[in-house]
Amino acid sequence: MAEEHILGIWDGHDSGAAIVRGDEILYALNEERLSRRKLEIGFPKLAISAMLERLNLSPENIDQVAVSTADFAKTLTRFFPAMKEEYYKIRRRKKRPGLLTPIKKRAKYTLTEWPPTGISRKLTHRLVRKELNECGLKDFELHIVDHHLCHATGAAYCSGFDKAAIITIDGIGDALSGGVSLFDNGKLERLSTISGKESLGIFFEHVTNLMNMRELEDEGKVMALSTYAYPLPDDQNPMLEWFKVDGLTLHARYGAHRTYQRLKELLWHFPSEQFAYMAQRTLEVKVIELVQNAVRQMETENVALAGGIFANIQVNRLIRLLPEVKGCFVFPHMGDGGLALGAALSLNADRNGVTSYSFQQIYFGLDFSEEEMETAVKEFGFPYTKEEDIVNAVGALVESGSIGLWLQGRMEFGPRALGARSIIAHPGREKIKDDLNLRLKRRVWYQPFCPSMLRSTAERIFEDFHDQTDPFMTNAYLVKEEFREHMRGVIAIDGTCRPQIVSDDTPTPPKFKELLKDMERRTGLGVILNTSFNLHGEPLVCSPSDALRTLRETKADYLVLGDFLVRLPA
Repeated sequence: MAEEHILGIWDGHDSGAAIVRGDEILYALNEERLSRRKLEIGFPKLAISAMLERLNLSPENIDQVAVSTADFAKTLTRFFPAMKEEYYKIRRRKKRPGLLTPIKKRAKYTLTEWPPTGISRKLTHRLVRKELNECGLKDFELHIVDHHLCHATGAAYCSGFDKAAIITIDGIGDALSGGVSLFDNGKLERLSTISGKESLGIFFEHVTNLMNMRELEDEGKVMALSTYAYPLPDDQNPMLEWFKVDGLTLHARYGAHRTYQRLKELLWHFPSEQFAYMAQRTLEVKVIELVQNAVRQMETENVALAGGIFANIQVNRLIRLLPEVKGCFVFPHMGDGGLALGAALSLNADRNGVTSYSFQQIYFGLDFSEEEMETAVKEFGFPYTKEEDIVNAVGALVESGSIGLWLQGRMEFGPRALGARSIIAHPGREKIKDDLNLRLKRRVWYQPFCPSMLRSTAERIFEDFHDQTDPFMTNAYLVKEEFREHMRGVIAIDGTCRPQIVSDDTPTPPKFKELLKDMERRTGLGVILNTSFNLHGEPLVCSPSDALRTLRETKADYLVLGDFLVRLPA
């Protein structure tokens, strides 16, 4: 009997789809890359269609489908999609809030605390089945997978650990904001849950919103700003008293609405960077305490993490450096955008007993042929050359201070650019960082860019490397003082950076590892500035046409498509 294809879907914030077969992840693709709406909330019809086409499968070949989350609030938005569309537009500043917006927002946080019921599950089955029928799927079994189980399976089954503490923390899903599980020899056992009423994720969402940033999107800016504050002693940080870690769970003093009001009161008394520091520190202290309790109780030195909170690289760094922790894996699409893959992995474990995947790379998206690339360039009418040695040509451009756009191979899964859809530049020049902000990224001045580097370089320049390679940009590392000048464009004010660390055996897109080695020959360090290939407010580019439009709009110095070097007309 042929191995079955299992489709996982998520149709909420950062919707997406994934297909697995046996112990292989075939595709994982977020809808935003095709709809071109950042953090898309619509049903992932484009992603499903694109994956089936690339796999040469008809919809009838899919007879097992897993969907994440069936709580009351999610089911309501499936029934009334205009509700989530309105929230999406207001949250992303595409629509001005109305007089009723504060009331609606309060209702939203209340409704998300309602757990799944028999009715919400039946409605989810009916509504999701209808959407899948429109995608051409007819005769299939539909399974609903718990939100935090999706997070936990992604972390556990992709970690490479035989035994680990699995910790998930986010805003809320299926009325929970987190959970702690034991993964031991292929078995995943949930030991505790954290109620949605005790959510550290919603707490940090409120902080982000009160600082006039977009919740569910700009939390990284809060973390970055916190590094500019004068450190406040913990006993003078009132936010720390609002949460209490109790064994493997968490308790909050206030509900979501009262927390928002208390934060609003505090913000009036403190400057923004101090307010950000207090919130960041609260996150660090409480998450670290929970992790310590988990590894001690489970008698393991390994942790695997998922959920939006673990996009916070400073929290992850503190976990990585705990004396109790020897192995720390962060699922690279830690937020809700990773739920589709988690759902597929969970169902595959239930049906086929697969609980371990080779996870050396996460290039699970679409790729394009040389012919497709050249056809797109000709349609745009841009001058181009096909280089015999594209690495040498690009290395010289980077060394000279040029800012380039780079598209190679299959697209990355997750929010980080990992050498498939990247903007590249020299890592050590302040002017380049400023140019990137002004011309392309329009990021806030205090938010640093990130580097990609060879493992041999990481071993030399980091004070806290400790033999843990991170190929997915999920952790922070401290750069030694003597190397900070060379890394000026990619480090925060505290000397840390979020690197992609590439070992000799790390799979990367064509030519990218060679480019890092070329930079090592030119500069002495195998490192390059690598930030996501997108305009401000847009998703990463997917296709050559997306890349060429971005070249035209940003007026970047050049674009690399495979072996083609493309420039704007003179």
